Amino acid sequence: MPEQSFEEFIRQHRSEFEQPGPRPALWDKLEKELVPQKKGKVLQMLGRNWLKVAAVLVLVVNTFVIFQFLQMKKQQQVAVVSPELQEAGIYYTSQIEKRLSEINAYPPAVVGLDSATRKELELRNDTYKVLEAELIQNPGNERIKAAMVRYYQLKLDLLDKILDELREKQPVKQKQSNYEREM
Repeated sequence: MPEQSFEEFIRQHRSEFEQPGPRPALWDKLEKELVPQKKGKVLQMLGRNWLKVAAVLVLVVNTFVIFQFLQMKKQQQVAVVSPELQEAGIYYTSQIEKRLSEINAYPPAVVGLDSATRKELELRNDTYKVLEAELIQNPGNERIKAAMVRYYQLKLDLLDKILDELREKQPVKQKQSNYEREM
């Protein structure tokens, strides 16, 4: 078959070589299926990184639990190291809390204490925590036990002085119960 006859054969039978393509509606349907449905960005990130998110969540929960456990163990160690100090701590703690509640009964303008001073008056500040840590490291050291008791006493003395000054400035009006008013 010469070259010219081959070309002529193709021209004559061209319509037989061409096949009709799919209709346009089918192409639209296929294109819609190819385009992925968009999810929210957060869901897409979680979908791809769910294992990482789960691992971080487990680490955070474990850290919190370990921290709570260590705090509880530390408090138990002080009780085990020195039971008599624990009894003194309970007594002084109740007295300090009582005086702090009396101070808080006054209006803040009368008290005149800034937030840093109020924080320092709280029961377990940095000084107490240092003494507590030292007692755990040196359980038999009587000087540390005496320092902790002295800490409580100084805190009580300071609160008593503040209360005395407040009582001089403005006495707190005691609320009377209905029963006391009827008498």
